[in-house]
Amino acid sequence: MEFILVDRPRPEVAMVTLNRPERMNAMAFDVMVPLREKLEEISVDNTVRAVVLTGAGHGFCSGADQTSAGRIPHTEGLTRATIALRSMEVLDQVVETLRRMHQPVISAINGAAIGGGLCLALSTDIRVASTDAYFRAAGINNGLTASELGLSYLLPRAVGTSRAADIMLTGRDVSAEEAERIGLVSRLVAPEDLIESCLDLGERIAEFSRPGIELTKRTLWSGLEAGSLNAHINQEGLGQLLVRLLTGNFEEAVAARKEGRPARFHD
Repeated sequence: MEFILVDRPRPEVAMVTLNRPERMNAMAFDVMVPLREKLEEISVDNTVRAVVLTGAGHGFCSGADQTSAGRIPHTEGLTRATIALRSMEVLDQVVETLRRMHQPVISAINGAAIGGGLCLALSTDIRVASTDAYFRAAGINNGLTASELGLSYLLPRAVGTSRAADIMLTGRDVSAEEAERIGLVSRLVAPEDLIESCLDLGERIAEFSRPGIELTKRTLWSGLEAGSLNAHINQEGLGQLLVRLLTGNFEEAVAARKEGRPARFHD
């Protein structure tokens, strides 16, 4: 059985599905290692302009696999402590890969996004949730910390420090409706419309200039780490100049509007 499915349901849009529904797509290593590999392959596939990430069945991703987490490759002869360190590194790499991908990634959150699953969702560029979805920072409920896989970095930036502390320290469920209200997701849709809505979004993104989309994604993420407004404004300006001076995209956009037709960007 393949635990990661990759489909091309729309032109230039790839859909990646975590495919272990009987375990709510938990983060076992036989799921996460191929997920990282598939994402890396898609990132350099220049026929793909946008990516949709979702889960099979009723869950998006339920976090740590409490049944059988499996074992990462290349650990022969290592002690338990080193295996644990490298295992966490694999999970970290999945989060970092989503962030580094050339294409924007849209998470279609169809159900539970718990613990590491919440981190996966936060690592995507746009989060769209079914009304059946819910979210939980589960670590605190398991006697651990609620901080994992970048959660204490990403969640406050998504919803604010106080709300993030409320979610992380109480271990409570956040409903889809609350998630939309506080900005954890950008929109809610009916369960039966979730995938089509996300594919429509991916298709819309794919219509625009490739360097324009890639640079926009980069600057959105780098803005979270910018040391000052001045530093970030400079980076934005350089990206804008790059596309403006080295392509005919601006002229094409202006002409298309005047002629009442879709723009055809050749970058």
